[in-house]
Amino acid sequence: MQKSATVVTNDPETTEFQLTMQGVVESFATITPAFLRLYGNVGQKISGNVAIWLSEKYPFNILEAKAQNGQYIRLNLEKDMKGNQPGYTLTVENLMVQEGRYFDTIQLKTDSNIKPYLTVKVYGNIFEPPDERNKPNQSQNH
Repeated sequence: MQKSATVVTNDPETTEFQLTMQGVVESFATITPAFLRLYGNVGQKISGNVAIWLSEKYPFNILEAKAQNGQYIRLNLEKDMKGNQPGYTLTVENLMVQEGRYFDTIQLKTDSNIKPYLTVKVYGNIFEPPDERNKPNQSQNH
């Protein structure tokens, strides 16, 4: 990766100059998916998994998984292995019982000084089954 920027100074001889930074970007962890979508019908069990694979160069432990809001999701974090690569599986379960949408952010607290927190975004879209939408409301018929 390479990035350039113009630096402005108070030096009358060099009022501005170009600064170029270049380096290799290394992955701290692989999070798949980084954005979890929970779609389904009211009353249906809806959940999804997020895989978090650690980089060999930057090992860490996840100390806590916490939803920012937490009203419509339940979390379960378990250590996992893929071959000899350590990681975690985060299971996110929908708790919304009526039709609606929600958005939440999960913060994963690590023991790493390099990256103390990782985040996973969650979007939920829960709808009435198509046959339920067309039924007349029982309270309106009486």
